[in-house]
Amino acid sequence: MSYPLPSSDFDRAAIIVMLFNEDEAAAILSRLEPEELHRLGEAMCALGEVDAPGIASALDRFIVEAARETLPVKDRPTQVRELMSRAVGSDKASHLMDRIAPNQVNRSLEIARWLAPQSLLTLIEDEPPQVIAVLLLLLDSDSAASLLAQLPMDKQPLIVERVARLGKVPTQAIVMLDAMLTRRISERFGQTPLSMGGAREAAELINRAEGNIEKLVMPSINSRDADLAREIEAELFTFDMLLKLDAMSIGRLLREVENDVLIDALKGLDEEDREPIFAAMSSRAADGVRDEIELRGRIRKADMMTAQRSIIATARQLAESGEIALGQSDGEYV
Repeated sequence: MSYPLPSSDFDRAAIIVMLFNEDEAAAILSRLEPEELHRLGEAMCALGEVDAPGIASALDRFIVEAARETLPVKDRPTQVRELMSRAVGSDKASHLMDRIAPNQVNRSLEIARWLAPQSLLTLIEDEPPQVIAVLLLLLDSDSAASLLAQLPMDKQPLIVERVARLGKVPTQAIVMLDAMLTRRISERFGQTPLSMGGAREAAELINRAEGNIEKLVMPSINSRDADLAREIEAELFTFDMLLKLDAMSIGRLLREVENDVLIDALKGLDEEDREPIFAAMSSRAADGVRDEIELRGRIRKADMMTAQRSIIATARQLAESGEIALGQSDGEYV
């Protein structure tokens, strides 16, 4: 006895869906629009017995339709990872993907680690605290701290609390974070080059390096691009570095600094940041400087920066003559 072949696409789709087990069929149905689901359900209920030719007819039509389609390559590793996670769990999926596509995982997170904090801020400032907390833990500590300081103050406590409470983070959460960054990078920057590196970053590398890196690289850079060398040098010697000197070195430096210049340089600092300077003075002198700072009133930020640069220049002269030591490594000025 033969049965009629399926006559419509919904009849053929109904046959194919019913060839799957219940979980697989449910996963397919969950992706349909309400009207599609309604019509397919009707076709499934109306089906009678379906013999081998009927099943073959449905599969043949499916193969013909599939031959007209293409599978987009965009975010393929992410799609495969999601499927693997559903199939074998996130831990096993992570190990599998590391072997299958080791260079495809978390590309945007790798880019984020090299972005300047200000550029990264524009990507995540609207994200919830739990998302930002995960990202901060994936950055190096200095970049994470700089980024946290630039976020809205009302968000900062929530983010730090999230960081403190985080335990194991599912692999899927990292994948979702990477996908979010990919989308945001495309939305915010498009084809515009991202802000990476610069004189400050170059100076930071020199400051953190062991040995006399500055004496090796700066003359070479200066011979090729004197303007760039000056930009890097300006970042190499920051006022914050001077605040980390020992009390004796700060005292020696202060003897060369005019009082008005010192007042302007300290005006924009918090009281806590001024303490290393005050600790190098007598109590009477420190109290006098505090009073003058209060009496000075508001000054332009440009004037404060000019005063700080003047003190930095004085510190460089003392360092070059060996009277104080700046930087790390062997105590010699670098």
